Amino acid sequence: MSASASMGKTADSRSNFSHTKAGSTINPVDDGPVESTSPQEYFSAAEEQEQEAGEEEDLTNKVLVVTAPCRIERSQGAGAKDLKKSKSSIQATVFDLFKGFSPGSDLTRFQLPPQFNLPKSQLQAYGESVYCCAQDLLGMCTAGATPLDRFLAVVGWHISTTRPAPFARAPYNPILGETHHVSAGDLNVICEQVSHHPPVSALYATSGSKKLQLLWWHHAVPRFCGNGVEITILGQRQLKLTEHHETYETTSPKLFIRFFPMPANEWLGNTTVRCIKSGLEASVSFRGRGFFGFRGSSNRVSGKIWEISTKRVLYELNGSWDKVVTVKNKHSGEICNLYDAQAAIVDIHAPVVENMKGVSSMESVNVWSDLTAALINGESAQAMRETKRGLEEMQRDLEQKRHASGVVWTPKHFRSTKEGTWVWHDEAAHVPCAPLVVK
Repeated sequence: MSASASMGKTADSRSNFSHTKAGSTINPVDDGPVESTSPQEYFSAAEEQEQEAGEEEDLTNKVLVVTAPCRIERSQGAGAKDLKKSKSSIQATVFDLFKGFSPGSDLTRFQLPPQFNLPKSQLQAYGESVYCCAQDLLGMCTAGATPLDRFLAVVGWHISTTRPAPFARAPYNPILGETHHVSAGDLNVICEQVSHHPPVSALYATSGSKKLQLLWWHHAVPRFCGNGVEITILGQRQLKLTEHHETYETTSPKLFIRFFPMPANEWLGNTTVRCIKSGLEASVSFRGRGFFGFRGSSNRVSGKIWEISTKRVLYELNGSWDKVVTVKNKHSGEICNLYDAQAAIVDIHAPVVENMKGVSSMESVNVWSDLTAALINGESAQAMRETKRGLEEMQRDLEQKRHASGVVWTPKHFRSTKEGTWVWHDEAAHVPCAPLVVK
Protein backbone atom coordinates (compact mmCIF):
# COMPACT_ATOMS: atom_id res chain seq x y z
CA MET A 1 0.00 0.00 0.00
CA SER A 2 1.39 3.35 -1.01
CA ALA A 3 1.49 6.06 1.64
CA SER A 4 0.26 9.38 0.42
CA ALA A 5 2.43 12.34 1.09
CA SER A 6 -0.67 13.99 2.34
CA MET A 7 -4.21 13.37 3.42
CA GLY A 8 -7.55 14.90 4.28
CA LYS A 9 -10.28 16.18 1.96
CA THR A 10 -10.00 17.31 -1.62
CA ALA A 11 -12.21 18.03 -4.56
CA ASP A 12 -13.42 15.17 -6.80
CA SER A 13 -10.46 14.18 -8.94
CA ARG A 14 -12.66 13.86 -12.02
CA SER A 15 -12.92 17.64 -12.24
CA ASN A 16 -9.22 18.28 -11.67
CA PHE A 17 -7.36 16.83 -14.62
CA SER A 18 -6.31 17.64 -18.16
CA HIS A 19 -5.18 15.87 -21.31
CA THR A 20 -2.43 16.80 -23.73
CA LYS A 21 -1.11 15.56 -27.05
CA ALA A 22 2.25 16.30 -28.62
CA GLY A 23 2.72 19.98 -29.24
CA SER A 24 -0.17 21.03 -27.03
CA THR A 25 -0.23 22.41 -23.49
CA ILE A 26 -1.84 20.85 -20.44
CA ASN A 27 -4.33 23.21 -18.90
CA PRO A 28 -5.37 21.97 -15.48
CA VAL A 29 -8.99 22.47 -14.55
CA ASP A 30 -8.74 25.07 -11.81
CA ASP A 31 -6.77 23.50 -11.55
CA GLY A 32 29.49 4.28 -6.90
CA PRO A 33 29.94 8.05 -7.79
CA VAL A 34 29.85 9.47 -11.31
CA GLU A 35 31.97 12.12 -13.00
CA SER A 36 30.77 15.67 -12.68
CA THR A 37 28.90 16.89 -15.78
CA SER A 38 26.58 19.75 -16.61
CA PRO A 39 22.91 19.05 -15.85
CA GLN A 40 22.10 19.13 -19.57
CA GLU A 41 24.87 16.63 -20.44
CA TYR A 42 23.93 14.37 -17.58
CA PHE A 43 20.21 14.24 -18.41
CA SER A 44 20.93 13.78 -22.11
CA ALA A 45 23.08 10.73 -21.28
CA ALA A 46 20.42 9.40 -18.92
CA GLU A 47 17.73 9.66 -21.58
CA GLU A 48 19.90 7.66 -24.01
CA GLN A 49 19.74 4.77 -21.52
CA GLU A 50 16.07 5.26 -20.64
CA GLN A 51 15.02 1.68 -21.28
CA GLU A 52 17.48 -1.19 -21.21
CA ALA A 53 15.21 -3.53 -23.14
CA GLY A 54 14.30 -1.51 -26.23
CA GLU A 55 13.86 1.79 -28.02
CA GLU A 56 12.70 4.92 -26.25
CA GLU A 57 8.93 5.15 -26.38
CA ASP A 58 7.52 7.50 -29.03
CA LEU A 59 5.26 9.97 -27.22
CA THR A 60 4.23 11.86 -30.37
CA ASN A 61 0.60 10.78 -30.24
CA LYS A 62 0.44 9.90 -26.56
CA VAL A 63 -2.29 11.43 -24.42
CA LEU A 64 -0.99 12.46 -20.99
CA VAL A 65 -3.09 13.16 -17.92
CA VAL A 66 -1.99 15.48 -15.13
CA THR A 67 -4.24 15.60 -12.07
CA ALA A 68 -4.55 18.55 -9.74
CA PRO A 69 -2.51 18.59 -6.52
CA CYS A 70 -4.01 17.61 -3.18
CA ARG A 71 -5.06 20.87 -1.57
CA ILE A 72 -7.10 22.45 1.18
CA GLU A 73 -10.68 23.22 0.19
CA ARG A 74 -11.98 26.67 1.15
CA SER A 75 -15.02 25.13 2.85
CA GLN A 76 -16.82 21.81 3.08
CA GLY A 77 -20.25 23.28 2.35
CA ALA A 78 -22.96 20.88 1.21
CA GLY A 79 -20.36 18.33 0.17
CA ALA A 80 -19.62 17.35 3.77
CA LYS A 81 -22.75 15.17 3.97
CA ASP A 82 -21.88 13.44 0.68
CA LEU A 83 -18.35 12.80 1.96
CA LYS A 84 -19.73 11.13 5.09
CA LYS A 85 -21.94 8.86 2.96
CA SER A 86 -18.97 8.01 0.74
CA LYS A 87 -16.88 7.01 3.77
CA SER A 88 -19.66 4.76 5.06
CA SER A 89 -20.04 3.03 1.70
CA ILE A 90 -16.30 2.37 1.53
CA GLN A 91 -16.14 0.74 4.98
CA ALA A 92 -17.80 -2.54 3.93
CA THR A 93 -15.41 -2.95 1.00
CA VAL A 94 -12.42 -2.13 3.20
CA PHE A 95 -13.41 -4.79 5.75
CA ASP A 96 -13.48 -7.31 2.90
CA LEU A 97 -10.00 -6.29 1.71
CA PHE A 98 -8.35 -6.66 5.11
CA LYS A 99 -10.28 -9.55 6.66
CA GLY A 100 -7.33 -11.91 6.14
CA PHE A 101 -4.85 -9.72 8.01
CA SER A 102 -4.12 -9.75 11.71
CA PRO A 103 -3.05 -6.63 13.69
CA GLY A 104 0.62 -5.86 13.07
CA SER A 105 0.69 -7.38 9.57
CA ASP A 106 3.14 -5.73 7.17
CA LEU A 107 1.25 -4.42 4.11
CA THR A 108 4.28 -3.30 2.09
CA ARG A 109 3.52 -5.70 -0.77
CA PHE A 110 -0.25 -5.41 -0.51
CA GLN A 111 -1.78 -4.09 -3.74
CA LEU A 112 -4.91 -1.96 -3.58
CA PRO A 113 -7.57 -2.59 -6.23
CA PRO A 114 -7.38 0.18 -8.88
CA GLN A 115 -10.71 1.71 -7.80
CA PHE A 116 -9.02 2.70 -4.50
CA ASN A 117 -6.20 4.53 -6.26
CA LEU A 118 -5.83 8.27 -6.56
CA PRO A 119 -5.23 9.12 -10.24
CA LYS A 120 -1.56 9.89 -9.71
CA SER A 121 1.71 8.24 -8.71
CA GLN A 122 3.21 8.47 -5.24
CA LEU A 123 6.17 10.24 -6.85
CA GLN A 124 3.85 13.01 -8.03
CA ALA A 125 2.28 13.21 -4.56
CA TYR A 126 5.73 13.60 -2.98
CA GLY A 127 6.77 16.20 -5.54
CA GLU A 128 3.59 18.24 -5.07
CA SER A 129 4.43 18.88 -1.42
CA VAL A 130 7.58 20.68 -2.64
CA TYR A 131 6.68 22.38 -5.93
CA CYS A 132 2.96 23.13 -5.33
CA CYS A 133 2.67 26.08 -2.97
CA ALA A 134 0.97 29.44 -3.42
CA GLN A 135 3.60 31.12 -1.23
CA ASP A 136 7.37 31.13 -1.67
CA LEU A 137 8.01 29.42 1.66
CA LEU A 138 11.42 28.09 0.61
CA GLY A 139 12.40 31.60 -0.45
CA MET A 140 11.43 32.83 3.03
CA CYS A 141 13.79 30.24 4.50
CA THR A 142 16.81 31.67 2.69
CA ALA A 143 15.73 35.31 3.09
CA GLY A 144 15.71 35.29 6.90
CA ALA A 145 18.04 37.93 8.32
CA THR A 146 19.15 35.85 11.32
CA PRO A 147 19.61 32.13 12.03
CA LEU A 148 16.50 32.24 14.23
CA ASP A 149 14.45 33.92 11.48
CA ARG A 150 15.53 31.24 9.03
CA PHE A 151 14.85 28.44 11.49
CA LEU A 152 11.31 29.69 12.11
CA ALA A 153 10.72 29.84 8.35
CA VAL A 154 11.99 26.28 7.92
CA VAL A 155 9.60 25.05 10.63
CA GLY A 156 6.73 26.75 8.79
CA TRP A 157 7.80 25.17 5.50
CA HIS A 158 8.13 21.78 7.24
CA ILE A 159 4.47 21.99 8.33
CA SER A 160 3.45 23.02 4.78
CA THR A 161 4.61 19.67 3.38
CA THR A 162 1.66 18.03 5.19
CA ARG A 163 -1.01 17.79 2.50
CA PRO A 164 -4.61 16.51 2.27
CA ALA A 165 -5.92 13.54 0.27
CA PRO A 166 -9.23 11.66 0.10
CA PHE A 167 -10.16 9.02 2.64
CA ALA A 168 -9.15 5.39 1.90
CA ARG A 169 -7.51 6.20 -1.43
CA ALA A 170 -3.81 6.04 -2.21
CA PRO A 171 -1.54 6.98 -5.14
CA TYR A 172 -0.09 4.29 -7.39
CA ASN A 173 2.98 2.45 -6.15
CA PRO A 174 5.76 3.77 -8.45
CA ILE A 175 7.50 1.27 -10.71
CA LEU A 176 11.26 0.82 -10.55
CA GLY A 177 13.03 3.63 -12.40
CA GLU A 178 9.94 5.81 -12.66
CA THR A 179 10.71 9.55 -12.51
CA HIS A 180 8.83 12.82 -12.04
CA HIS A 181 10.52 16.06 -13.18
CA VAL A 182 8.88 19.47 -12.60
CA SER A 183 9.95 23.12 -12.44
CA ALA A 184 8.27 25.88 -10.41
CA GLY A 185 9.99 29.17 -11.14
CA ASP A 186 13.68 28.35 -10.83
CA LEU A 187 12.99 25.58 -8.32
CA ASN A 188 13.68 22.38 -10.26
CA VAL A 189 12.52 19.10 -8.72
CA ILE A 190 13.14 15.51 -9.75
CA CYS A 191 11.89 12.31 -8.09
CA GLU A 192 12.89 8.73 -8.87
CA GLN A 193 11.84 5.31 -7.61
CA VAL A 194 15.28 4.00 -6.69
CA SER A 195 14.30 0.67 -5.11
CA HIS A 196 11.40 -1.75 -5.44
CA HIS A 197 11.97 -4.08 -2.46
CA PRO A 198 11.88 -2.19 -0.18
CA PRO A 199 10.05 0.58 -2.07
CA VAL A 200 12.18 3.74 -1.81
CA SER A 201 11.41 7.08 -3.47
CA ALA A 202 14.07 9.78 -3.71
CA LEU A 203 13.64 13.51 -4.40
CA TYR A 204 16.18 16.22 -5.13
CA ALA A 205 15.53 19.90 -5.79
CA THR A 206 17.72 22.94 -6.42
CA SER A 207 17.17 26.66 -6.88
CA GLY A 208 19.84 29.00 -8.17
CA SER A 209 18.26 32.22 -6.93
CA LYS A 210 17.37 30.80 -3.51
CA LYS A 211 20.70 28.98 -3.22
CA LEU A 212 19.22 25.83 -1.73
CA GLN A 213 19.40 22.07 -2.12
CA LEU A 214 16.66 19.71 -0.96
CA LEU A 215 17.16 15.96 -0.57
CA TRP A 216 14.42 13.54 0.49
CA TRP A 217 14.29 9.78 0.36
CA HIS A 218 11.38 7.85 1.79
CA HIS A 219 10.49 4.28 2.62
CA ALA A 220 6.86 3.87 3.70
CA VAL A 221 6.10 0.95 6.04
CA PRO A 222 2.33 0.27 6.29
CA ARG A 223 0.96 -2.01 9.02
CA PHE A 224 -2.58 -3.19 9.73
CA CYS A 225 -3.77 -2.09 13.18
CA GLY A 226 -7.16 -3.74 13.46
CA ASN A 227 -9.27 -0.64 12.94
CA GLY A 228 -7.04 0.90 10.28
CA VAL A 229 -3.59 1.15 8.71
CA GLU A 230 -0.62 2.99 10.24
CA ILE A 231 2.05 4.11 7.79
CA THR A 232 5.49 4.99 9.15
CA ILE A 233 7.60 7.15 6.83
CA LEU A 234 11.26 6.16 7.20
CA GLY A 235 14.16 7.87 5.47
CA GLN A 236 15.72 11.32 5.44
CA ARG A 237 14.68 14.89 4.75
CA GLN A 238 17.48 17.42 4.39
CA LEU A 239 17.35 21.09 3.38
CA LYS A 240 20.60 22.96 2.72
CA LEU A 241 20.71 26.75 2.59
CA THR A 242 24.05 26.95 0.80
CA GLU A 243 24.49 30.73 1.11
CA HIS A 244 24.31 30.42 4.90
CA HIS A 245 26.08 27.03 5.11
CA GLU A 246 23.14 25.68 7.10
CA THR A 247 21.72 22.16 6.92
CA TYR A 248 18.29 21.34 8.35
CA GLU A 249 17.28 17.76 9.12
CA THR A 250 13.57 17.02 9.47
CA THR A 251 11.43 13.93 10.07
CA SER A 252 7.94 12.95 8.94
CA PRO A 253 4.80 12.20 10.95
CA LYS A 254 2.94 8.89 10.56
CA LEU A 255 -0.16 8.59 8.44
CA PHE A 256 -3.08 6.77 10.09
CA ILE A 257 -6.01 5.61 7.96
CA ARG A 258 -8.82 4.76 10.37
CA PHE A 259 -11.65 2.61 8.96
CA PHE A 260 -13.94 2.50 12.00
CA PRO A 261 -15.73 3.59 14.03
CA MET A 262 -15.05 7.12 12.72
CA PRO A 263 -13.45 6.86 9.24
CA ALA A 264 -10.67 9.40 8.67
CA ASN A 265 -7.09 9.97 7.56
CA GLU A 266 -4.82 11.67 10.09
CA TRP A 267 -1.20 12.71 10.39
CA LEU A 268 0.03 11.66 13.84
CA GLY A 269 3.19 11.60 15.92
CA ASN A 270 6.23 13.68 16.81
CA THR A 271 8.55 15.21 14.22
CA THR A 272 11.74 17.22 14.61
CA VAL A 273 13.55 20.04 12.82
CA ARG A 274 17.22 20.42 13.68
CA CYS A 275 20.07 22.69 12.54
CA ILE A 276 23.46 22.03 14.13
CA LYS A 277 25.10 25.23 12.86
CA SER A 278 22.46 27.54 14.32
CA GLY A 279 22.19 25.40 17.48
CA LEU A 280 18.41 25.22 17.24
CA GLU A 281 15.93 22.36 17.36
CA ALA A 282 12.14 22.08 17.21
CA SER A 283 9.62 19.39 18.03
CA VAL A 284 6.39 19.46 16.04
CA SER A 285 3.66 17.09 17.22
CA PHE A 286 0.72 16.11 15.02
CA ARG A 287 -2.39 15.05 16.93
CA GLY A 288 -5.74 13.58 15.93
CA ARG A 289 -8.95 12.34 17.48
CA GLY A 290 -7.52 9.30 19.23
CA PHE A 291 -7.55 5.59 18.41
CA PHE A 292 -11.32 5.34 17.89
CA GLY A 293 -11.80 8.87 16.56
CA PHE A 294 -14.23 10.20 19.17
CA ARG A 295 -12.05 12.58 21.21
CA GLY A 296 -10.12 15.75 20.55
CA SER A 297 -9.72 17.73 17.33
CA SER A 298 -8.23 16.50 14.09
CA ASN A 299 -5.20 18.02 12.36
CA ARG A 300 -3.85 19.69 15.51
CA VAL A 301 -0.22 20.78 15.74
CA SER A 302 1.79 21.78 18.81
CA GLY A 303 5.45 22.05 19.67
CA LYS A 304 8.36 24.16 20.79
CA ILE A 305 11.66 25.57 19.59
CA TRP A 306 14.71 25.60 21.81
CA GLU A 307 18.46 26.15 21.96
CA ILE A 308 20.28 22.83 21.76
CA SER A 309 23.12 23.84 24.07
CA THR A 310 21.07 25.33 26.93
CA LYS A 311 17.70 23.56 26.36
CA ARG A 312 16.13 27.01 26.79
CA VAL A 313 12.72 27.15 25.07
CA LEU A 314 12.41 30.17 22.79
CA TYR A 315 9.00 29.63 21.19
CA GLU A 316 5.90 27.52 21.59
CA LEU A 317 3.76 26.71 18.58
CA ASN A 318 0.12 25.74 18.34
CA GLY A 319 -2.65 25.43 15.75
CA SER A 320 -3.83 23.19 12.92
CA TRP A 321 -1.77 22.14 9.90
CA ASP A 322 -4.80 22.66 7.62
CA LYS A 323 -5.59 26.14 9.05
CA VAL A 324 -3.18 28.38 10.96
CA VAL A 325 -0.17 27.61 13.17
CA THR A 326 1.06 30.37 15.50
CA VAL A 327 4.23 30.81 17.55
CA LYS A 328 4.48 32.45 20.94
CA ASN A 329 7.71 34.13 22.03
CA LYS A 330 8.40 32.72 25.52
CA HIS A 331 10.29 35.86 26.55
CA SER A 332 7.99 38.63 25.31
CA GLY A 333 4.71 36.72 25.10
CA GLU A 334 4.17 38.00 21.56
CA ILE A 335 2.11 35.69 19.29
CA CYS A 336 2.34 35.72 15.49
CA ASN A 337 1.41 33.48 12.58
CA LEU A 338 4.02 30.93 11.56
CA TYR A 339 2.06 29.18 8.82
CA ASP A 340 -1.31 29.76 7.09
CA ALA A 341 -2.54 26.75 5.10
CA GLN A 342 -5.34 28.76 3.50
CA ALA A 343 -2.74 31.08 1.95
CA ALA A 344 -0.26 28.33 1.07
CA ILE A 345 -2.16 25.31 -0.25
CA VAL A 346 -5.62 26.41 -1.39
CA ASP A 347 -4.92 28.15 -4.71
CA ILE A 348 -2.44 25.66 -6.16
CA HIS A 349 -2.45 24.06 -9.60
CA ALA A 350 -1.12 21.09 -11.54
CA PRO A 351 1.97 21.39 -13.77
CA VAL A 352 1.57 21.85 -17.53
CA VAL A 353 3.69 20.26 -20.24
CA GLU A 354 5.78 22.93 -21.94
CA ASN A 355 8.19 20.63 -23.77
CA MET A 356 6.63 17.37 -24.95
CA LYS A 357 9.91 16.23 -26.51
CA GLY A 358 11.58 16.52 -23.11
CA VAL A 359 9.09 14.19 -21.38
CA SER A 360 10.79 10.92 -20.45
CA SER A 361 9.03 7.64 -21.18
CA MET A 362 9.54 6.87 -17.46
CA GLU A 363 7.86 10.12 -16.37
CA SER A 364 5.05 9.35 -13.90
CA VAL A 365 2.32 11.07 -15.91
CA ASN A 366 3.32 8.96 -18.93
CA VAL A 367 3.82 5.64 -17.12
CA TRP A 368 0.38 5.78 -15.53
CA SER A 369 -1.49 7.72 -18.24
CA ASP A 370 -3.72 4.80 -19.32
CA LEU A 371 -4.77 3.87 -15.77
CA THR A 372 -5.27 7.51 -14.80
CA ALA A 373 -7.52 8.04 -17.83
CA ALA A 374 -9.46 4.87 -16.93
CA LEU A 375 -10.00 6.09 -13.36
CA ILE A 376 -11.08 9.55 -14.45
CA ASN A 377 -13.41 8.21 -17.14
CA GLY A 378 -15.08 5.89 -14.65
CA GLU A 379 -14.22 2.65 -16.44
CA SER A 380 -15.13 -0.69 -14.89
CA ALA A 381 -12.98 -2.24 -12.17
CA GLN A 382 -12.17 -5.12 -14.52
CA ALA A 383 -10.93 -2.75 -17.26
CA MET A 384 -8.76 -0.90 -14.73
CA ARG A 385 -7.31 -4.18 -13.41
CA GLU A 386 -6.36 -5.21 -16.95
CA THR A 387 -4.69 -1.86 -17.57
CA LYS A 388 -2.71 -2.17 -14.34
CA ARG A 389 -1.83 -5.80 -15.07
CA GLY A 390 -0.38 -4.82 -18.47
CA LEU A 391 2.04 -2.40 -16.80
CA GLU A 392 3.05 -5.01 -14.20
CA GLU A 393 3.71 -7.60 -16.94
CA MET A 394 5.88 -5.12 -18.82
CA GLN A 395 7.94 -4.60 -15.66
CA ARG A 396 8.36 -8.34 -15.16
CA ASP A 397 9.51 -8.73 -18.77
CA LEU A 398 12.10 -5.97 -18.34
CA GLU A 399 13.35 -7.60 -15.14
CA GLN A 400 13.65 -10.99 -16.83
CA LYS A 401 15.57 -9.50 -19.76
CA ARG A 402 17.97 -7.74 -17.39
CA HIS A 403 18.49 -10.96 -15.47
CA ALA A 404 19.07 -12.97 -18.65
CA SER A 405 21.66 -10.48 -19.92
CA GLY A 406 23.36 -10.12 -16.55
CA VAL A 407 22.46 -6.43 -16.26
CA VAL A 408 22.22 -5.01 -12.74
CA TRP A 409 19.70 -2.18 -12.60
CA THR A 410 20.91 1.11 -11.08
CA PRO A 411 19.05 4.42 -10.63
CA LYS A 412 19.75 7.18 -13.13
CA HIS A 413 19.76 10.17 -10.81
CA PHE A 414 20.64 8.86 -7.34
CA ARG A 415 23.16 6.50 -5.76
CA SER A 416 23.21 4.60 -2.51
CA THR A 417 25.90 5.02 0.15
CA LYS A 418 27.68 2.53 2.41
CA GLU A 419 25.50 3.81 5.26
CA GLY A 420 22.33 2.75 3.43
CA THR A 421 21.19 6.27 2.53
CA TRP A 422 20.50 7.77 -0.89
CA VAL A 423 22.20 10.86 -2.35
CA TRP A 424 22.00 12.88 -5.56
CA HIS A 425 24.31 11.54 -8.28
CA ASP A 426 26.59 14.61 -8.15
CA GLU A 427 26.14 17.36 -5.57
CA ALA A 428 27.90 19.83 -7.85
CA ALA A 429 25.20 19.39 -10.51
CA HIS A 430 21.94 21.32 -10.30
CA VAL A 431 18.64 19.85 -11.40
CA PRO A 432 17.93 21.25 -14.90
CA CYS A 433 14.69 22.86 -16.04
CA ALA A 434 11.87 20.35 -16.50
CA PRO A 435 9.40 19.72 -19.33
CA LEU A 436 6.56 19.96 -16.79
CA VAL A 437 6.13 23.45 -15.35
CA VAL A 438 3.98 24.90 -12.56
CA LYS A 439 2.56 28.21 -13.79
